[in-house]
Amino acid sequence: MRLYHGSNVYIEEIDLSKSKTNKDFGCGFYLSAEREQAEDMARFKMLTLGGEMCVTCFELDESCFEDGALRIKRFDDYSDKWAQFVLENRRNNNRENVHSFDIVYGPIADDKVGPQIRRLENGDIDMAEFLRRLRYMKGVTFQYFFGSTAAIKFLKRL
Repeated sequence: MRLYHGSNVYIEEIDLSKSKTNKDFGCGFYLSAEREQAEDMARFKMLTLGGEMCVTCFELDESCFEDGALRIKRFDDYSDKWAQFVLENRRNNNRENVHSFDIVYGPIADDKVGPQIRRLENGDIDMAEFLRRLRYMKGVTFQYFFGSTAAIKFLKRL
Protein backbone atom coordinates (compact mmCIF):
# COMPACT_ATOMS: atom_id res chain seq x y z
CA MET A 1 0.00 0.00 0.00
CA ARG A 2 1.27 3.48 -0.85
CA LEU A 3 1.13 6.16 1.82
CA TYR A 4 2.04 9.84 1.60
CA HIS A 5 3.50 12.35 4.04
CA GLY A 6 3.02 16.06 3.40
CA SER A 7 5.52 18.51 4.87
CA ASN A 8 7.63 21.54 4.16
CA VAL A 9 10.77 19.35 3.96
CA TYR A 10 11.52 16.12 2.11
CA ILE A 11 11.77 13.13 4.43
CA GLU A 12 15.02 11.23 3.83
CA GLU A 13 14.61 9.11 6.93
CA ILE A 14 11.80 9.00 9.50
CA ASP A 15 12.99 10.45 12.80
CA LEU A 16 10.39 10.09 15.55
CA SER A 17 12.34 12.50 17.77
CA LYS A 18 11.17 15.30 15.45
CA SER A 19 7.50 14.43 16.00
CA LYS A 20 5.29 17.01 17.67
CA THR A 21 3.06 16.60 20.71
CA ASN A 22 -0.66 17.46 20.89
CA LYS A 23 -1.62 15.60 17.69
CA ASP A 24 -4.75 13.51 17.03
CA PHE A 25 -3.15 10.14 17.80
CA GLY A 26 -0.11 11.30 19.72
CA CYS A 27 3.52 12.03 19.04
CA GLY A 28 4.47 10.09 15.90
CA PHE A 29 4.77 10.05 12.12
CA TYR A 30 1.56 10.65 10.14
CA LEU A 31 0.68 9.52 6.63
CA SER A 32 -2.34 9.38 4.34
CA ALA A 33 -3.37 6.95 1.61
CA GLU A 34 -4.69 10.01 -0.26
CA ARG A 35 -2.00 11.98 -2.09
CA GLU A 36 -4.32 15.02 -2.19
CA GLN A 37 -4.56 15.06 1.61
CA ALA A 38 -0.74 14.95 1.85
CA GLU A 39 -0.50 17.79 -0.68
CA ASP A 40 -2.95 19.86 1.39
CA MET A 41 -0.82 19.27 4.50
CA ALA A 42 2.38 20.13 2.62
CA ARG A 43 0.81 23.38 1.40
CA PHE A 44 -0.33 24.25 4.94
CA LYS A 45 3.13 23.52 6.40
CA MET A 46 4.85 25.57 3.71
CA LEU A 47 2.55 28.54 4.25
CA THR A 48 2.84 28.44 8.06
CA LEU A 49 6.47 27.35 8.52
CA GLY A 50 8.20 28.25 5.27
CA GLY A 51 10.23 25.87 3.16
CA GLU A 52 8.67 24.23 0.15
CA MET A 53 5.83 21.81 -0.53
CA CYS A 54 7.15 18.26 -0.22
CA VAL A 55 5.18 15.04 -0.48
CA THR A 56 7.18 11.93 0.37
CA CYS A 57 5.84 8.56 -0.76
CA PHE A 58 6.24 5.36 1.25
CA GLU A 59 5.36 1.75 0.63
CA LEU A 60 3.74 0.04 3.63
CA ASP A 61 4.45 -3.64 4.12
CA GLU A 62 0.92 -4.73 5.06
CA SER A 63 2.17 -7.85 6.82
CA CYS A 64 2.38 -5.56 9.87
CA PHE A 65 -1.41 -5.92 10.16
CA GLU A 66 -1.34 -9.71 10.07
CA ASP A 67 1.50 -11.07 12.16
CA GLY A 68 0.45 -9.64 15.53
CA ALA A 69 3.91 -8.17 16.15
CA LEU A 70 2.51 -4.64 16.42
CA ARG A 71 -0.18 -3.12 18.61
CA ILE A 72 -2.72 -1.56 16.24
CA LYS A 73 -5.78 0.60 16.96
CA ARG A 74 -8.36 1.21 14.24
CA PHE A 75 -11.21 3.72 14.09
CA ASP A 76 -13.36 3.15 10.99
CA ASP A 77 -15.42 6.33 11.44
CA TYR A 78 -16.00 9.28 13.71
CA SER A 79 -17.29 7.97 17.03
CA ASP A 80 -17.40 8.84 20.72
CA LYS A 81 -14.40 6.52 21.31
CA TRP A 82 -12.45 8.23 18.52
CA ALA A 83 -13.28 11.70 19.92
CA GLN A 84 -12.19 10.65 23.42
CA PHE A 85 -8.95 9.20 22.02
CA VAL A 86 -8.22 12.43 20.11
CA LEU A 87 -9.04 14.50 23.20
CA GLU A 88 -6.62 12.51 25.38
CA ASN A 89 -3.83 12.80 22.80
CA ARG A 90 -4.41 16.49 22.10
CA ARG A 91 -4.25 17.24 25.84
CA ASN A 92 -0.94 15.40 26.22
CA ASN A 93 2.07 17.75 26.18
CA ASN A 94 4.56 14.93 26.78
CA ARG A 95 6.53 13.12 24.08
CA GLU A 96 5.48 9.84 25.69
CA ASN A 97 2.08 8.89 24.29
CA VAL A 98 -0.94 8.21 26.46
CA HIS A 99 -1.46 4.92 24.61
CA SER A 100 0.76 1.97 23.70
CA PHE A 101 -0.22 1.49 20.05
CA ASP A 102 2.45 1.23 17.36
CA ILE A 103 0.00 2.13 14.58
CA VAL A 104 -3.30 3.99 14.78
CA TYR A 105 -5.64 4.35 11.81
CA GLY A 106 -8.62 6.65 11.85
CA PRO A 107 -10.29 9.86 10.68
CA ILE A 108 -8.53 13.20 10.68
CA ALA A 109 -9.95 15.80 13.06
CA ASP A 110 -10.80 19.28 11.81
CA ASP A 111 -7.89 21.70 12.06
CA LYS A 112 -9.51 23.75 14.85
CA VAL A 113 -9.32 21.10 17.59
CA GLY A 114 -7.76 23.40 20.23
CA PRO A 115 -10.70 25.82 20.48
CA GLN A 116 -13.14 22.90 20.63
CA ILE A 117 -11.23 21.32 23.52
CA ARG A 118 -11.39 24.62 25.41
CA ARG A 119 -15.16 24.84 24.79
CA LEU A 120 -15.59 21.27 26.06
CA GLU A 121 -13.44 21.90 29.16
CA ASN A 122 -15.35 25.13 29.90
CA GLY A 123 -18.66 23.29 29.67
CA ASP A 124 -19.78 25.33 26.66
CA ILE A 125 -20.34 22.17 24.61
CA ASP A 126 -20.93 18.51 25.49
CA MET A 127 -19.14 15.45 24.08
CA ALA A 128 -21.71 14.97 21.29
CA GLU A 129 -21.19 18.54 20.08
CA PHE A 130 -17.42 18.14 20.46
CA LEU A 131 -17.57 15.08 18.17
CA ARG A 132 -19.72 16.95 15.64
CA ARG A 133 -17.29 19.88 15.54
CA LEU A 134 -14.24 17.64 15.09
CA ARG A 135 -15.52 16.17 11.84
CA TYR A 136 -13.27 17.19 9.00
CA MET A 137 -15.04 19.70 6.76
CA LYS A 138 -13.87 18.01 3.53
CA GLY A 139 -15.52 14.70 4.48
CA VAL A 140 -14.04 11.64 6.13
CA THR A 141 -10.31 11.54 5.46
CA PHE A 142 -8.20 8.92 7.18
CA GLN A 143 -4.70 9.08 8.60
CA TYR A 144 -2.11 6.55 9.66
CA PHE A 145 -0.06 7.18 12.79
CA PHE A 146 3.26 5.38 13.26
CA GLY A 147 4.48 5.80 16.82
CA SER A 148 7.33 3.33 17.26
CA THR A 149 10.53 2.26 15.56
CA ALA A 150 8.99 -1.22 15.23
CA ALA A 151 6.16 0.28 13.16
CA ILE A 152 8.49 2.49 11.09
CA LYS A 153 10.38 -0.63 9.96
CA PHE A 154 7.34 -1.57 7.86
CA LEU A 155 7.65 1.65 5.79
CA LYS A 156 9.96 1.96 2.80
CA ARG A 157 10.55 5.38 1.25
CA LEU A 158 10.04 5.34 -2.51
